[in-house]
Amino acid sequence: MAIRYDSHNTLRAEKLACLRGDLLLFDELNLQVGAGELLQIEGPNGSGKTSLLRMLAGLSLPEDGEIYWNDVPIRRQRAEYALALHYVGHQTGLKSGLTGTENLRFVVDFMGGGGIGVALETMGVAAHAEQPAYTLSAGQQRRTALARLLLRPAPLWILDEPFTALDHTGVELMTELIKRHLDRGGMVVMTSHQPVEVPQRRRLKLGT
Repeated sequence: MAIRYDSHNTLRAEKLACLRGDLLLFDELNLQVGAGELLQIEGPNGSGKTSLLRMLAGLSLPEDGEIYWNDVPIRRQRAEYALALHYVGHQTGLKSGLTGTENLRFVVDFMGGGGIGVALETMGVAAHAEQPAYTLSAGQQRRTALARLLLRPAPLWILDEPFTALDHTGVELMTELIKRHLDRGGMVVMTSHQPVEVPQRRRLKLGT
């Protein structure tokens, strides 16, 4: 099923709570992101930034509260919601013994899409596409992981520290891809220790 970029797409969370053991990281947290918007999650280490992203990606459950995609709880539309988003975590998620091409082919076989060669070329790692992931530098691994964003259209990008290990050129490239995604009506929820210079950026600070 194709998931369209739509000016009416909305991600919304109401009264989210997150526990880590007996520690309450956040409570009564509300947020909303619409088409063409970027929400940057900020806060000190341990404030729950990654936990929040995993909840928004449907990978973990909040202690309390609800997350909605287009006004329908994501728990009631898990398959459709999975197709509507790309999640790239703080860890690259690459299988170290597989090549970049093989890692992306695994994603395509599981989630659909294509254009592996073009994605790797765009991210500047086509020359290393047939090397096992463990032989790549940290920056090359990050670029390969981010190439997943280009394999199929998905209006929602959820990115945990996408600039980690990228050099200046890589940061500029990723920033440009984010801008293009927003310009076509996509949305981004991300963490980053540096600001993303786009006019559509809003901020949500945890741990305050």
